[in-house]
Amino acid sequence: MTLEERLQRLEDDRAIRDLKARYLRACDLKDPETVLDTLSPKGAIIAYEGFPPFSNREDFVAIYRQMGCTPDIFDIHHAANGVIEFEATDRARGRWSLFFHNINLAQRSLTQMGVEYDDVYVKADGRWWIAETRSRRTSCLIHSVDDNGAAKVNVMGPAPALFGEG
Repeated sequence: MTLEERLQRLEDDRAIRDLKARYLRACDLKDPETVLDTLSPKGAIIAYEGFPPFSNREDFVAIYRQMGCTPDIFDIHHAANGVIEFEATDRARGRWSLFFHNINLAQRSLTQMGVEYDDVYVKADGRWWIAETRSRRTSCLIHSVDDNGAAKVNVMGPAPALFGEG
């Protein structure tokens, strides 16, 4: 690999890491337009365990707007341990560990989950896009909060089934 190719690889690695961070920050900040702008316009696959799969970014963002962009929902997505592997100059895979925290005022609940992401990134039109993003939940902690603010553990351990799973 030439010096120029190595430098390009480093720049691409950084661009992919920034793309993933941009996606996660947009989810936390209830910014559906930025979420949309991180996913490939040529057909993104979104398959998150516990949710229905999506084959395009528009349908996914519509559900995100409905479920995540309400005034009673507060999310934190902290991704770490990112590993990027290049398959070609315009295609890469990424694996991430995610700590997810959700405050749901309407349901008076607190949820924490461990999640593993497997992503595919493609470079098109001079920039990187998320072409596929899949996740599986590895752990879950859900509290209900009573009217006095006391939290009670409802789920601890494996993640429960959602949306008719299992």
